[in-house]
This record gives sequence, structure tokens and C-alpha cells, in this order.
Amino acid sequence: MIALKHERVARVLAREIKSGVVRRGAQLPGEVELAKRFAVSRNTVRAALAVLAADELITTMTGKGSYVRFDGRPLDGRLGWTHALSEQGVETRMRTVRIELEHDPALAGQLGLATSEFVVIERVRQLTDGTPISLERSRLPATAAFRDLPERGLDDNSISTTLNRAGLYLDHCEQHLRGRPLTSTECRHLERPPGTWFLHTLRTSWTATETFAEHADELLDPNHYELTLSYRTQ
Repeated sequence: MIALKHERVARVLAREIKSGVVRRGAQLPGEVELAKRFAVSRNTVRAALAVLAADELITTMTGKGSYVRFDGRPLDGRLGWTHALSEQGVETRMRTVRIELEHDPALAGQLGLATSEFVVIERVRQLTDGTPISLERSRLPATAAFRDLPERGLDDNSISTTLNRAGLYLDHCEQHLRGRPLTSTECRHLERPPGTWFLHTLRTSWTATETFAEHADELLDPNHYELTLSYRTQ
């Protein structure tokens, strides 16, 4: 059977994506560049990109281009999103929105904590081209080790490093996941139109001695994140 032009283009690009020639999270060349490469029209390129999108190999954002999607291998959130994404070939950087002390009696009551004061760290994770893919809010206990974070910032720009240097090592956690639309403020931080749906995770982590370490409230772009759960029946 003779393949149509757009099928041929899609097949070549799919092979490059699956083989790792085009890295996960990378932006594909624009329609004009692809049309020149394959000696086809832009309409043919659009049809090929539609095939790749239908196969969940890429995602296309209006005005920003097409990006290679996560390829199905599990992300290990226990190691942190930066490490987990890097393992998949996706390089990101963090932009700090705010670090400040905050009282949250409702959360303290929910977690059974004696104090309602937390250090809140709010950061936006971006691809190397500046595209925001997550909004991550972490609440750490407002102990002496963390009270000056608003002035000095995170150690090595890492929450894990900051926790470890304070003697807090994550041992176990409880995590909840759902989807929800972004609020207007979140849309501004993430540069998304109103009503955009993101994955929403709530994760509370404790040390081996049951000391509270972190409560993370994260909004994740489903085009770049995929959570996989594995379990075994007894």
C-alpha cells in the first residue's frame, strides 16, 4: 500500500521521537521548516502533526508550536520532578514566585500539627523555552531551620536539599490526584487561557520518625506529566 505524504512525514517524525533523536519535551521545528525538509506543503505537515497528536506523541499549543510528549515511562516523583523529568530527557528550570511565612489553621488541623505557621514556597516550572508546565506550592514547617528562607532562599534552589540539610529526610507520603480548571491567578502564572484543566496533586510527606516535612500542592500540565500507579494484590 502506498502511504500518503502526510503519513510518510508522520512515520519519520514518530520514529525520531520514539528513538530519542528528538528529546522528550523538545519543541518540533515549525511548519515552514518541516515543509522544506520533507518537500511537502504546510497542509501536509499539519496533517502529519495531527496524526502525531492523535497518537499522543506530541501536543500542539496555539501560537507556541508542537512539543514532544512524555513517552509513557513512569516518572519517579519520590526523587523530585526535576530529577524525574531529567531522566526522561526533559530539561526544566524553576522560577520562584514567592517564599513567605503563612498561617494555615485548616491545614494544620488536617495534619494534626501543633502550630499553624508554615513557610510557603511557590514556584513555576518552565521548559527551556520558557513555557510554564507546572505551578508548585510547598509548605514546610516554620521551624528555626526554615524561618529565614524568605530572606536567604532555598539551598541550591532545591526543596529536597533544603530539607536534607535541616535533617529532614522524606520516608513516606500520602498523595491525592484529581483534575480541575485553573483559577484566574493560576492562569496568569501558567500563561493559560481561562478554564484550562490541569492535574492537581496534594502530597504530604513525613520522615521515618513521623515528623512532618512537606505539604506539596502541585498543578501539572497533563501534556507533560503522567502519573503511573502500580500495585500487587495479595
